[in-house]
Amino acid sequence: MTYLAKPKLHHPSLVKNQAGYTRRDYEGKISTLCAGCGHDSISASIIQACWELDIQPHRVAKLSGIGCSSKTPDYFLGNSHGFNTVHGRMPSVLTGANLANRELLYLGVSGDGDSASIGLGQFAHCIRRGVNMVYIVENNGVYGLTKGQFSATASKGSKSKRGVLNPDEPVDLVGMALLLKATFVARAFSGDKKQLVPLIKAAIQNPGPSFIDIISPCVAFNNHEGSTKSYDYVREHNSAVNRLDIIEGRDEITADYAPGEVINITQHDGSVLRMRKLAPDYDPTDRIKAMNYVQERAAEGEIVTGLLYLAPEAADLHQYLNTVDTPLNQLGASELCPGTAHLEAINASLR
Repeated sequence: MTYLAKPKLHHPSLVKNQAGYTRRDYEGKISTLCAGCGHDSISASIIQACWELDIQPHRVAKLSGIGCSSKTPDYFLGNSHGFNTVHGRMPSVLTGANLANRELLYLGVSGDGDSASIGLGQFAHCIRRGVNMVYIVENNGVYGLTKGQFSATASKGSKSKRGVLNPDEPVDLVGMALLLKATFVARAFSGDKKQLVPLIKAAIQNPGPSFIDIISPCVAFNNHEGSTKSYDYVREHNSAVNRLDIIEGRDEITADYAPGEVINITQHDGSVLRMRKLAPDYDPTDRIKAMNYVQERAAEGEIVTGLLYLAPEAADLHQYLNTVDTPLNQLGASELCPGTAHLEAINASLR
């Protein structure tokens, strides 16, 4: 559609990074998400992080599943490789691509419905196998494309737009990532760009599975009284949707607070997200303490943000499998078929 196209001409005064690209070179198509959606703030942070790291866009492969969050790769890094998989199957497709070509930087973008429900098994195995990727979950607690049903991360007791209370305990993807020994685990808020951009930059540079859970409230279906994942921050309180289901535009919501502080982010409906940013003296290298700390703060009604865990000695799937340095998709017949003698030796070792 023509209205999705952006002008290709850049103003000559735009600043370029060391790779010779402007920030606009990392953008994609115009977003079709609801105005004020936190997912667009995440896309902007990914763009900023890649620009600051001087990444060449063609070295990036971005993969996603199904959902509002999985649409967002179309809105950043338009000159990179991209593949939109089926619902919940992004991790396995990305794993195959990573095994074939280890030279690319892999961004897996998913949602809480895509990763915590139908794709929960795929998420778990991708993390435990050590796939070298940045796994981003844009977490809003609802299925935004199918009228706002609860996702598996919705807090118990939260209320849907229709007034139904959620009876189920939430799936904690951060807790699972820690348990499955991801090499990098973080949580952030979509409106806190000052914290989010450095986290994305660090995740890209970290070997192994880097997981970031980003709280990104839905402005269309999770902005009502009783929701625990609604969005706007200290703004005027007005209805998210009118009788005709026309979604009103909203300003970008931001949060800016110092490390160690706790703030309350008040939503349109009056509900509150209580966010705690990790203190400077927090030790992210102790996985067990990280797991305990997240649960302790959750028991106090707080959502901890920041770098929760960083493996002191990180490795990835290629190291575990002892694959060759040359990407598998570049190997020829002589390397892939070493001959009968080698195959007989392998078979003998398995007897």
